[in-house]
Amino acid sequence: MAPTAAVSRFYVGNRRDGSRLLSSALVITGAGLIRLDHPIGRAIALVAGLLSLYWWLCYRKLQH
Repeated sequence: MAPTAAVSRFYVGNRRDGSRLLSSALVITGAGLIRLDHPIGRAIALVAGLLSLYWWLCYRKLQH
């Protein structure tokens, strides 16, 4: 088993791809926050924000 398999099954195994995932989720969160007045905007901001938090926690555990 790879050493990064302990991080998460649903996350990438290197920091370069992890940073791409995290930045994409943060951009989507920002787009949802722009339309916070609409229910779909709130849902997108909530889901993408939680995904960003999860991916950030996984990113911190990567070694390289």
